[in-house]
Amino acid sequence: MSDRSLKGRVAVAGIGESRYYKHGQSPDAEFKLALQAILAACRDAGIAPADIDGFASYGNERSDASRLAAALGMRQLRSATLQWGGGGGGCCAAVANGAAAIRAGMAECVVVFRSLAQGEQGRYGQAADLATVSGERAYLMPYGVLAPPQRFAMRVRRFMHDHGVRQEAMRAIALASYRHAQSNPRAVMHGKPLDEARYDASRWIVEPFRLYDCCMENDGAAAIVLVDGARARDFPHKPVYLLGAAAGSGYRAGADPHNSPNYASANFGTLAPDLYRMAGLGPNDVGVVQSYENFTGGVVMALVEHGFFRAEEANTFLTLDNLSAPSGCLPLNTSGGNLAECYMHGFELVIEAVRQVRGTATLTVQRNDVALVTGGPMVTPASNLLLGSEATL
Repeated sequence: MSDRSLKGRVAVAGIGESRYYKHGQSPDAEFKLALQAILAACRDAGIAPADIDGFASYGNERSDASRLAAALGMRQLRSATLQWGGGGGGCCAAVANGAAAIRAGMAECVVVFRSLAQGEQGRYGQAADLATVSGERAYLMPYGVLAPPQRFAMRVRRFMHDHGVRQEAMRAIALASYRHAQSNPRAVMHGKPLDEARYDASRWIVEPFRLYDCCMENDGAAAIVLVDGARARDFPHKPVYLLGAAAGSGYRAGADPHNSPNYASANFGTLAPDLYRMAGLGPNDVGVVQSYENFTGGVVMALVEHGFFRAEEANTFLTLDNLSAPSGCLPLNTSGGNLAECYMHGFELVIEAVRQVRGTATLTVQRNDVALVTGGPMVTPASNLLLGSEATL
């Protein structure tokens, strides 16, 4: 094992969440939600909050590390990192950054977390009133490209055109997420099943995205506790190890506006090889995938770029049976994901991956030793993560 690898060097000792709410409906402030999730993760790990000495987050997280340290009674804050850019694309990178701090000796116990209260801070999916625009928006907003669905629809439509991908492939992703949410009492869409007829009758947001192709908007918080891999057995739960992680993007992926050479891409073309190389694994070793769904089309692209099937095979591979837990050939978003569990900027996907490897998910898959998480398809930087059991080391 290379000394420059994170494989097996860091483990997840605890996981925690607040209650999840529809956007604007949390009775608690964003900072309080963050504390609820962190305290839950500490209880799960069997540690005192004072044992934490580092934080990692992403996506312009507003719950400040020093304020959290004071509220939690931490003895010392030794590491505080925030992944740059990419929005939800940083959900896996934040875990990698926290793991790197531990591996480098800059911290012993790092909490990675995300908190959102959109009622308090404003909705992510709604274009704000602006007097002036600059940067990429200056090239988009004058032409009516205002909100995330409009920006990403063009990339997905190009991908569908280039490879003959049909709407049914995207529908299967939405149906799988909603099916899994019905077994997950924590899911916002628990008790609200989705079928083909309801999907097909739903309104267009912007073609090719129907209502159920788009992620939810929610309030809440989620957190994990990271420790050195050598300590993994000292905690109450089955150890879950970091096997590999990658973040970034390829050549000119961030060229504005909508001018990247590989336009119809989820931006995992360079990340997936790095991830598999660090882990010493390949797509055939992965038993379950938690893929960030800003929109279902991005999931199709992400799965292709991680080697699960060729783009031209999307229509035959992406079926509800293939994507369903526990026995599908590639169970996907087994807690409901951003579409049906909660949009916690993708961090709920990391927690579900941990549950799968532990064997404590509401729908534990048959092959649960290796779980893949992908963050923020079509954004840059994007990131990904492989978690696994001790048997995979």
